[in-house]
Amino acid sequence: MINHWTLQQLRLFEAVARHRSYTRAAEELCLTQPAVHIQVRRLEEIVGLPLIERVGKKLLLTRAGEEVYAATVAVMGRLRNLTGEIADMKGKVAGPLKMAAVTSAKFFMPHFLGLFVQEYPDVAPQLIVTNRGGVLERLAENLDDFVVMGQIPDDMDLTVRPFMDNLLVVVAHPDHPWARRADIPLEEIVRERFLLREVGSGTRMSAAQMFAEHGLDVKPYMELGSSEAIKQAIMAGLGISVLALSSLELELEAKRLVILDVVGFPLHRTWYAVHLQGKHLGLAASVFLDFLVKEGPDLGVRKGWVAELHPTEQPRAPRKRLAKARTP
Repeated sequence: MINHWTLQQLRLFEAVARHRSYTRAAEELCLTQPAVHIQVRRLEEIVGLPLIERVGKKLLLTRAGEEVYAATVAVMGRLRNLTGEIADMKGKVAGPLKMAAVTSAKFFMPHFLGLFVQEYPDVAPQLIVTNRGGVLERLAENLDDFVVMGQIPDDMDLTVRPFMDNLLVVVAHPDHPWARRADIPLEEIVRERFLLREVGSGTRMSAAQMFAEHGLDVKPYMELGSSEAIKQAIMAGLGISVLALSSLELELEAKRLVILDVVGFPLHRTWYAVHLQGKHLGLAASVFLDFLVKEGPDLGVRKGWVAELHPTEQPRAPRKRLAKARTP
């Protein structure tokens, strides 16, 4: 039976099972939906059991489908790793590069990947974006070459490489009464309607820690699951929030949001590339990590995400840049 299976059939079945949708699988693989459906049906005929069943409007895996899916994921993962291992043997920077990143990092990680792939076009990057809880799960299960995050867990043995500043700022609607005000006290800020990420978010944890150090506590007016949702809520006049400066480039340029001049802000944090201690990295992942550490500070300055570094000082908050951004 197994002799009649094809890698193409397994690849198509894996996409359908993962998305629970023939349409989304076809879009991902640049094929027609009927073509995907036919190949999955042929795989079912070879197996001799149904692998996918439709219950109402949902596609669900049968017991046989779950087993075939688990085996398929293992096979496809091993083949991807093999590609990288062979490239390593040849001393060539090529093959898969798999990363996971917290949602706030999605605004800058594609820029790094774009530059890297220009130099190493045979690298095939995959970037999984999820919340901090999801990243921690993937880190613990060793599902990626490394993960990108801003808050490092203290209950795991990890190798941590800082590569770029992460500045957190207080953001408001351009028509907010404090948009042109300077040196706003923290005691006044906490009385505003605060829009916060979900519990466990790195940005929320950093802001809460800062306020707690001053004996203050922020009560959430609303909790939202992503930086994008928070930005939309701010633009709708629902409140203010603390967000990463690197996530605000387009909104500040379009003057849809402004940065408030709050005492103690911006918060100076750091972005890290993290993997389990003792993990062996392939050549592509190792070279990309070195690339992040080398290019991170410079790219951050060019994009306006961080402060320009003085040769003899620690990174400083870009007060001039922030002041310019505050002007509605």
